[in-house]
Amino acid sequence: MTDSRWIGAHVSAAGGIQNAPINANKIGANAFALFTKNQRRWQAAPLTLDQIEGFKHNCIEANIASEGILPHDSYLINLGHPDAEQLQKSRLAFFEEMQRCEQMGLTLLNFHPGSHLRKIDIDECLSRISDSINMALDRSSKVTAVIENTAGQGSNIGHSFEQLAQIIAEVEDKTRVGICLDTCHMFAAGYDLTTEEACQHSFKLFDDIVGDKYLKAMHLNDSKTPLNSRVDRHESLGLGHIGQAAFGFIMNHPATKRIPMVLETINSDIWPQEINWLRSLTKAE
Repeated sequence: MTDSRWIGAHVSAAGGIQNAPINANKIGANAFALFTKNQRRWQAAPLTLDQIEGFKHNCIEANIASEGILPHDSYLINLGHPDAEQLQKSRLAFFEEMQRCEQMGLTLLNFHPGSHLRKIDIDECLSRISDSINMALDRSSKVTAVIENTAGQGSNIGHSFEQLAQIIAEVEDKTRVGICLDTCHMFAAGYDLTTEEACQHSFKLFDDIVGDKYLKAMHLNDSKTPLNSRVDRHESLGLGHIGQAAFGFIMNHPATKRIPMVLETINSDIWPQEINWLRSLTKAE
């Protein structure tokens, strides 16, 4: 994979993880995201050797490097859960997700940071998330924990750059933690992306508060809801409140080279066109 911009989508792994790179290849992607298990269930059958070998073989056939693949953990996991028993359950499940990634030869695991459920204060919740990451990193060796910024809906945290920086500050091994910036979530959380100037300001804030060195992935989505709505509703690129300018900025930002940039837009039928459009925005380097 020689292209410096790695663009794809969150593809289906129905029938087994080995099918995800095939599905990515069909849409012209050189990056992709997937769930390594059913994202709405706690338990999953262990990965088989055939599935793992098939996955690796199909990634090579599709010319997609492991660094361009962004697995996402289960939606049930809450690494900042206020209840001790549920927190422990989430921590175990998160570590098991890391193990699956290591078995697959992958280097990233994307996850939503968590929610205080209005039962503990925000600082306590952020500390629990950091502790949860530390526990998983202590028991694994190769996978980077990639925190996804949120829209700030309900009691979810991680919507502000300050909160993301606070989580990272308490992670012991900072070489194995990073951020996945979701454009829809950024916008819904109040970071303007509607013009080139707005993008420059918002991304400078990220660099100043968190640091570009922690940007490990992106989710590229337009937003059905307006700026600072705190509501997470994805839209196809250019058809929502963000518009087109942001994506031209992102495709030429130095920090987005050689990281997976993944569509989670609502119409999978046009993913090939969206990928081609994003590539067309990239200026020659």
